[in-house]
Formats: sequence, C-alpha cells, structure tokens
Amino acid sequence: MKKFIYLLIVTLALNTCMVYKTACAEESPLNVSAPSCILVDYSTGTVLYEKNPDERRPLASVTKIMTMLLAMEEISDGNMDYDDIVTGSAHAKGYGGSTIFLDEGEQLSVRDILKGIAVASGNDAAAAIAEHICGTEDAFVQRMNKRAAELGMTNTNFVNSNGLDVEGHYSSARDIAIMSRELMKHEDIFQFTGIWMDSLRNGQFTLSNTNKLIRFYDGATGLKTGSTSKAGFCISATAKRGNMHLIAVIMGAETSKSRNADASSMLNYGFANYEITELVSKEKKAGNITVEKGRARSAELYPAEDYYYLKCKNANTDSSIELNQPKKIKAPVKKNQSFGSLNVNIDGKNVKNIKLICREDITKLNFKDFFITLIGDWLS
Repeated sequence: MKKFIYLLIVTLALNTCMVYKTACAEESPLNVSAPSCILVDYSTGTVLYEKNPDERRPLASVTKIMTMLLAMEEISDGNMDYDDIVTGSAHAKGYGGSTIFLDEGEQLSVRDILKGIAVASGNDAAAAIAEHICGTEDAFVQRMNKRAAELGMTNTNFVNSNGLDVEGHYSSARDIAIMSRELMKHEDIFQFTGIWMDSLRNGQFTLSNTNKLIRFYDGATGLKTGSTSKAGFCISATAKRGNMHLIAVIMGAETSKSRNADASSMLNYGFANYEITELVSKEKKAGNITVEKGRARSAELYPAEDYYYLKCKNANTDSSIELNQPKKIKAPVKKNQSFGSLNVNIDGKNVKNIKLICREDITKLNFKDFFITLIGDWLS
C-alpha cells in the first residue's frame, strides 16, 4: 500500500470535550440555573458544556424521545408505515395529563399519532403506539430499556412509554442526549417535532407545540419537552444553524420560563463559540483504482462514512487527509468491498481512519469478454 497526499491541508481547530472546552468557556461563560444539563454537538457527539450530567432524575415526557425513536426505527426497518392505522385502547385512554383525547376503538394513522406525541405530548398517543408496536405497553417498555442498554444509557430506567411520574422511572442529561442524537438520525422526525401548530381529526382538534422554542428560537428543530411535579421542567432542545446541529438538555428547572432560558443560553453558547466542518463526505469520490480482469477497468472509491471536525473558534490547528490505497485490484469486486482508507491527521497525529469502498459489483471477465477487450486494445 502506497501513500498519496489526497486533500490540501486546511487550518482548523480540534475540539474535544476534555481539552478545548475550557478555552471556549472562558470566552463566553455560562450560568445555567437548572440542577442538571448538557450541551452536545450532534455530528460528532462532543460535549460542549455539562453540569451534573450523570445525575439520575425523573424526566417526564422527555421519555417520549425513546418512544418516538422505536417508532421511527420500526418505520425505517419497513415494519410500520406512516399510513398504518393505530386503534385506541381502554388502557391508552386511561392516561391523564397531556392527551389527544384518543377514544377506545378510535383509529388514527401512525402519522397522526406521532404528531400527537411530538407536538401535543399526548400520553394516550404514546401508549397507543407502544401497544401497536409490541402488543402491550409493558412489552414496549422492555424494548425501551433494551434499546437504552444498547445505546449505552447507563443511568436510565423506563417504567412507562410517556413519562408520567412513577417510582423507578429516571434518566440523566447525558443519556437523554444520547437517545436524542439517535432519534435525530431519522430526519423525518423533524417534520413532527418542528411543527408549531397543527390539527387532528380533520381540523377538529388543535395541536400547539409544548416546545415554545420552535417559534421563538432561531433554528429550533425540536425535540421534546416534559414537566411533572417530581421532574420539574425538562427539555431536550435541538437547533440547527448552518451545518451545526446542537442538543441542549435541561433537567429539573423550576419553571418553563427558566427551562427555556437555560436551553436558549446553552444553544447560544454553542453557536457563538464553536463551528463544524465536514472534512470527509461519503458522497464525494476519493479516488479511482485499476481493476484487473474486470468488466470495468477501474472502480471509483468512496469514503464509507462522513467525518466532521469540530473546532473552537479561537483556536488554530493543522489538519490533513491522506489517501491510502493499492495501485490495482483484481476482479471480482463486491459492492461495498473495502480497498484502503482515508487517514485524517490533526497536528501530525492520526485521529481517524475511514474505509474506502467500491459502490458497485464488478464481475470478472470471461474468455469471450477478455478476447473482445484484447482485440479492442489492439485496434486502439
């Protein structure tokens, strides 16, 4: 394998939550009144600010982020469709608090149920989608906890699908950020969480988003609010400006006003002090490679994943990207087969190696193909 310099050197700044957070914090100090919070960059997962992020606390309707995540995964996996019909049950109807007044036997589409969860924070809607997916809410809650464990949410335990106060139902700011980030991978969710006002039942039931930042904060995209007597006022607030998408989690605020102020302050801090650059895009060709004895004589290589580079605005660091690939390969080639890598270096240190893949199958030449190719080469 021979190394070739592929991309030009760019002057950027490497930020990690441990090394560079203090430098940015000195420029724009934060004063968050809530007892627990965290600010995370979506693209890289880097923590930009935190306060008691691993403290276990009730999370109220922020629970519904996990409920929506499981629903979106069902849709993504092809097990459920937005137009599928959800039938209300006596169990779902029995929930109080925020509801969409779903009657037993009433039928609404998955799309409308998700709208009822994301916008109106319907406890009955959350229970209904849980039963639709798993048969019972208890079975769905088991799946919620299993998914939380898979995501590494070590300070979380779910007891219901909607977040109403019950013993043993808790999470942490860090864990909420983790599941928020996972939900955000399903970009369709923003067509629900970004709604300010809408309606159900042919306009008969008006929906108004419980997340007031959707209307009043520039770039707000979601994600979910929550409040109960035990949890206080909570939110996972997401906002996007340019190519930076941030997640601000607040737990245990005293009022909705202070919750929104804290979230806005954290988001402002993130946008003011950090910026992000996409150094590697999986949609941009990285190079070509010669294919011996293949129906195609060369193959285009693409990065297997994107790579985003988060920097503190007042820092300067050199970065470079190197292309590592063999001179030639032999057919057959399978789709998504890996050949070499892009190596991302920061200040002379390798921080990321990204596989290069061929996006198509390339079959081996048979004798007839080989003969025709040989004649063609000779004639040319």
